[in-house]
Amino acid sequence: MTKDLEGRVALVTGGSRGIGRAVSLMLAGRGANVVIAYLRNRRAAEETAAEIEGEGVKCVPLRANVGDVGHIETMFDRIAETFGRLDVFVSNAATGVIRPIADLDERAWEWTMNANARALLLCARRARTLMTDGGWMVGMSSGGANRVLPGYAVVGASKASIEALVRYLAVEFAPQVNVNCVSPGVVDTDALKHFPMRDEMLAEGRAKTPAGRLTTPADVADAVRFLTSDAARMVTGHTLVVDGGASLLA
Repeated sequence: MTKDLEGRVALVTGGSRGIGRAVSLMLAGRGANVVIAYLRNRRAAEETAAEIEGEGVKCVPLRANVGDVGHIETMFDRIAETFGRLDVFVSNAATGVIRPIADLDERAWEWTMNANARALLLCARRARTLMTDGGWMVGMSSGGANRVLPGYAVVGASKASIEALVRYLAVEFAPQVNVNCVSPGVVDTDALKHFPMRDEMLAEGRAKTPAGRLTTPADVADAVRFLTSDAARMVTGHTLVVDGGASLLA
């Protein structure tokens, strides 16, 4: 792997497990020092940090709830104190309430939108101030932003907000920062365990994906690799769908 990010600094929220872990390791393999933000699983964060440092770079695991404004400010203060710069920001952390609309309340809406869409906005604004030499930002969406999935209303709304926000950030932050989004297909990670219809989603995903298999964290990391490279210098405000063609048949 080419060390095209050598000496640079990357932040991956939700960077200790699943897709975030794959993205963090990919960035480290390209020579970037990596800050991984995690919420609860300290052991997983420490294990991922050790793997990252095995690539010969520095890794700083930070516990942060990106749904909390104070946590966001503290996280970026630590990055500024430790590195004094930021070159890559991947907004991967996500959460949400999976329920039918009739069972949703104001708290479910605020929790989901704050941790997903508002977090991208607030983190992007702080990240930009540290990208003095330019940089890349990548949001993380899902198929529920554009089509209806059972119980996914509030999460889908937050993902649609992320895709819209990416377009606005791309225009307002250009040409200093390149901003894009990745929308993976069904990926079998720990996050999927919160879905009551997990088994059905996995089975349907396998059966209806033209590529013949589910999307993997490595597939998503490869998309982020492209969007955070000079090869994507004229790709901005775009949502890159990585689902093996599944959404073409939805």
